[in-house]
Amino acid sequence: MGIITTIRKFGLEYCDLPTMIWNVAVMLRLAILNVDPRHKKGIPTIYYIIAPMVVCCFCYAYCFSTLWFVFVRSRETNDMVGAMVVFSLSVCTEIGPTKLFFLILNRNEIKSLVGKCLELNSLLIPDSRFHKNLLTQMRTVKKRFIFYGSLNIMNGVVYFILPLVTPGRRALNESFPFYGLEPVLETPYYEITYIVALISSTYVLHLTINITGLLIILTGYTESQMIGLSLEFQELWNDANKHYQEITLTDNSSVTVNNENVIKNNYIKRQLNNMIKIHTENIQILRQTERAFRGALAAEFVLLILSLLAELLGGLENTYIQIPYGFALVGMDCLAGQRVLDAGLALEEAVYDSKWENFNAENMKLVWMILLNAQKPLKLSAGGLATLNLGILMSFARSVYSAYTAFSSHV
Repeated sequence: MGIITTIRKFGLEYCDLPTMIWNVAVMLRLAILNVDPRHKKGIPTIYYIIAPMVVCCFCYAYCFSTLWFVFVRSRETNDMVGAMVVFSLSVCTEIGPTKLFFLILNRNEIKSLVGKCLELNSLLIPDSRFHKNLLTQMRTVKKRFIFYGSLNIMNGVVYFILPLVTPGRRALNESFPFYGLEPVLETPYYEITYIVALISSTYVLHLTINITGLLIILTGYTESQMIGLSLEFQELWNDANKHYQEITLTDNSSVTVNNENVIKNNYIKRQLNNMIKIHTENIQILRQTERAFRGALAAEFVLLILSLLAELLGGLENTYIQIPYGFALVGMDCLAGQRVLDAGLALEEAVYDSKWENFNAENMKLVWMILLNAQKPLKLSAGGLATLNLGILMSFARSVYSAYTAFSSHV
């Protein structure tokens, strides 16, 4: 029963922030990275034994063997297309380990960031309207994470299953033999090649899914908070009226027409101060998220550009399985940035639509201050190179294709 309950925590039944952080933290500990400040036990010793073995396997397959094939074997056979295919595959696989490297460098800031999100989440009142709206939006965020993970897993399964279901003995990539494992279709080289590729690719997918998942969850939490605040602003004046009615019902003798506005505006002032605090905390969290992932996102975009360009030069018929992986990765990052930007715009509209004209002068000033801050776009950038949104995704695709058309005539 305990194992089943633990597995179910990865599903949509558990969409609260602490559980979603646990989902990715427990997986990243397999890569010797602890991002959860609640975990004080340390990383199990067995992970320190297995992880280096897996890394060595990856380095042999997609680093050393790639360098040998591109700079030695392809020159001997004059196979430039094969070199491009192998180069694109290897650069694509480097994204996950490279992002892990930057996260390890920033591990203290990552843990601090996660701790701030958990601390902010602990201040929420359970079963309040804001809390319920937050959980509803976080469910959408988790669907996004599950979809991205499932897409990558299916892509990996197709990559590994395809040679097994094809008639005859087929290697994963017959044009890319690993160094020292030739002829690739003969035993035991065939089995060793398949196992090494399986371990290395699983390692890459594991890192990519969970590191991107951490970014999706952290930015998704900010997005959910902004949407929750938007809904609170829309109901603020109605809540003030309900609060006044509750007071008149409990103590009608002390309430007069003269202090009706005082009661309502005192309630509004308390709510606005709470909203300012939440809004400010979320802005700081988003800025810290951008700092923590700055290097990882910048490296990801550079590697993706090189990988996709090489994939196009190598021919789509040879790289059709790699392209969905690259576009899913950059697409999910851009979608996360776009959703944060949209949530900021929704908050701006909700603040202006909060019926502030009914407030007193002091509360109007508070609304004006919130509106000024809400008009500053909430954005996430790829290491300062570009703001992540759906527009940059289209520009990214156009730039890669333009570079491909420029280089293809010379290759």
